[in-house]
Amino acid sequence: MTGTTPPILQADDLVRRYRLRQGLFHRPTMVHAVNGLSLRLARGETLGLVGESGCGKSTTGRLLIGLDRPDAGTVCFGGKALPAMGDIRWRRLRMRIQMVFQDPLAALDPRLTIGAQIAEPLEIHRLGSRSEREGRVEALLADVGLRTDHLRRYPHELSGGQRQRAVLARALATDPDLIVCDEPVSALDVSIQAQVINLLRDLQARRHMAMIFISHDLRVVRLISNRIAVMYLGAIVEEGASEAVLLDPLHPYSRALVSAVPRPGRRRSRTILQGDPPDPAARPGGCAFHPRCPVALPLCARFAPELRPAPDGRRVACHLIGDHGGELNKEA
Repeated sequence: MTGTTPPILQADDLVRRYRLRQGLFHRPTMVHAVNGLSLRLARGETLGLVGESGCGKSTTGRLLIGLDRPDAGTVCFGGKALPAMGDIRWRRLRMRIQMVFQDPLAALDPRLTIGAQIAEPLEIHRLGSRSEREGRVEALLADVGLRTDHLRRYPHELSGGQRQRAVLARALATDPDLIVCDEPVSALDVSIQAQVINLLRDLQARRHMAMIFISHDLRVVRLISNRIAVMYLGAIVEEGASEAVLLDPLHPYSRALVSAVPRPGRRRSRTILQGDPPDPAARPGGCAFHPRCPVALPLCARFAPELRPAPDGRRVACHLIGDHGGELNKEA
């Protein structure tokens, strides 16, 4: 984020640990789902959060809107610390922060009509009279491309794309300043994915809301994000403008992710990472990525790199960027 305008969302040094018991006679182990994560989000901006499954993306999304409490670190929204979940201040703030989940069928109540579920946030926060709420619901349906007859239908009577549109309409009901989308199109067909992405872009442009878009699909993230943050084992390893990260990734892990994206008409050498992602309960010492890194140096196993500015303004957590940046480019 550039400029002096204060961010709408700011997270500093977030840590979230879970105690995991792997058997009746085993001692519980501590899993670091999020490990020292910091980010900023400007008003009207979209940040894409990408990485392999299990890297902590969804946990980060829940921490950022207060559905989960960090073990350390802070989250500020609109310049103020995010209240604890259940606090009356948090309930009031939920009008301005909404979340869209991966599975729209699971996110909707099968016993209620679509109209009742879109109207629910308005009733909870006591926004408008009954007639005003009815008009608001109809306007929201039109915004997301649904018809008024969908109001009386139940979730199982809609297609996957229609259900996700209904979930979006419900999230937009209170006119939020921030929406966190957790894999919102991964369960949809490719053609429906494009429709939902275009809808999100259009809604954001008209409403000037900020968005965090969580996904493992770099092609989708590129279509919607102004900036991209790449996560690995609970931490951000590279963050910068979308085009810069996707066209010229600096971190070795980012390079591997980008090389796996098919590009029609172009040949690109694929970077195959060795081994599986490390167990979050047994994090390797030093840089968490060094056991799989094709250009790791001895110091990578001893010291964890900080997320620091690169010459072009993005942030990268790699010992080979900066004073030793030329070594990475020679090896890549």
